[in-house]
Amino acid sequence: MNRIEHRNRALRYGYSLVLIFASLIGLSEAQAAQQSPVSQAPVQVNHKTLFTVPGALSFPAAARAEAISERIERLSKDIAFNPESMSTADSESATDIVADDLVVMSVTDQDAKAAGQPRQALARDYMLRIRAAVVAMRKEYSLRSMLLGVFYAAIATVILLLFFRILPAMFSKLYATLHRWQGVRIRSLKIQRFELLPAERITRVAVAVAKLVRFVISLLALYFYASVVLSFFPWTRGYAQVLVGYAVSPIKAIGDAIVSFVPNLFFIAVLTLLSIYLTKFVKVIFMELERGTITIPSFFPEWSEPTYKIVRFLIIVLTLVVIFPYFPGSHSPAFRGVSIFLGVLFSLGSTSAVANVVAGVILTYMRPFKIGDRVKIADTEGDIIERTLLVTRIRSIKNVEIAIANSMVLGSHIINFSASAEREGLILHTTVTIGYDAPWRTVHKLLTEAALATENVLAQPQPFIFQTALDDFYVHYELNAYTDQPSKMANIYSDLHQNIQDKFYEAGVEIMSPHYSSVRDGNSIAIPAEYRPRTYSAPTFRLGILNDVSSALPGRREGGE
Repeated sequence: MNRIEHRNRALRYGYSLVLIFASLIGLSEAQAAQQSPVSQAPVQVNHKTLFTVPGALSFPAAARAEAISERIERLSKDIAFNPESMSTADSESATDIVADDLVVMSVTDQDAKAAGQPRQALARDYMLRIRAAVVAMRKEYSLRSMLLGVFYAAIATVILLLFFRILPAMFSKLYATLHRWQGVRIRSLKIQRFELLPAERITRVAVAVAKLVRFVISLLALYFYASVVLSFFPWTRGYAQVLVGYAVSPIKAIGDAIVSFVPNLFFIAVLTLLSIYLTKFVKVIFMELERGTITIPSFFPEWSEPTYKIVRFLIIVLTLVVIFPYFPGSHSPAFRGVSIFLGVLFSLGSTSAVANVVAGVILTYMRPFKIGDRVKIADTEGDIIERTLLVTRIRSIKNVEIAIANSMVLGSHIINFSASAEREGLILHTTVTIGYDAPWRTVHKLLTEAALATENVLAQPQPFIFQTALDDFYVHYELNAYTDQPSKMANIYSDLHQNIQDKFYEAGVEIMSPHYSSVRDGNSIAIPAEYRPRTYSAPTFRLGILNDVSSALPGRREGGE
């Protein structure tokens, strides 16, 4: 992909971001324009809603609706009251619905405004509904209604008994079918030759699930039977509605939540698209930074990928924070409690993990090493093979992979042998001690020849020697040599030590402590035989003669004692 295609791609993402952002602003304004509805309460008679009314002055909507419902029920129980005698009476600010001398309710201008109808028309509509409710309530409490309720309850009971006769037979056949399928259709679950679940156990689980289904169906049948029977009688119809409500309310709540979630769903979708295109746009920018087509002062190309990951993470987190309140149930106390509990658990359990992540980010921008570098972190030496936000992996010179937590890496001293090896060369150094009987110029020459004879040691810059100390019996010589292969340090040191021995043996210089040579008597020189002169022979033992034997006797003291 060339530079022009990358630029066009970035422009497309930018245009998409602008369009999505404009849509998001329009959607937010539309949601803000919605007004909350006026609080209203239902007027219920015999557990049926006739209409809803708002509050009036200091009279809340719920209290007003309850008072109207009580008056209507009182009228339905008054045998002397004729529902046809109900009428409406207008005044300056309200229209009263009157039943004989009782004012059932007053329809105000506020009621008419909330219903969107003229006050007189709304009052007449309410009056007709109240009259129909009184007639229906009286009819439901009649003897004929009671007899019909008993008849319908008997039919429901017979149906329930038949159902409980058929249900066991159906499930008995199902149990037998499952047992026949064992080994035929229900086979053992295997992974190659390993039998994970035998067919017998799977069959037992299937039968147990069938029994559970039968038990649930039986409970549901009893539940709906009780609801239906209770609904046949006016005294228990309220309990029937409560039982039905227990089953219907969750379904209705789910449906209402889905319907009310649709506007929020559009908001979430638009915001998600915005974050997706913003992430793609940012990715294109950081890809160009990595390639070098876009440059920022003091921003290194290797920072592009980790910085993009951090920016992408921040975009995702910000998007989740913004859309979280629009999810259903996000404002419920239970959801908040669970969120707080999980947050506390995460805070307590992820302290070290967060510390490692922060250390990983800091190490990324410190640039102490890169993949393939030979480093020494604390007491661990090896090559960097992987670097993540949590750990840094090193392969030691013994081919052992070691994972070090980034917090430990950040808290330890880091020695990078590869940082300047290609440009200036890495200096390897080793020390030998040679006695004063060997000329220092000869030692320097031999050490330099040994270094130049070692593979992967650079001839330029030339090796150099320091005399670091002049001890009582020998001189400390430190050989320093350059190499551009830090990953082969162990082999180079080994070869260098071998070449030092060879060069010193060839020149007849012992790499031995003078302490040894000072007490050597009749022993061969500490040089391998192939490097010794042909005329070399081991020195003989040296003997001395004491002139005064008495002075060597033990216990002799002055004065002849």
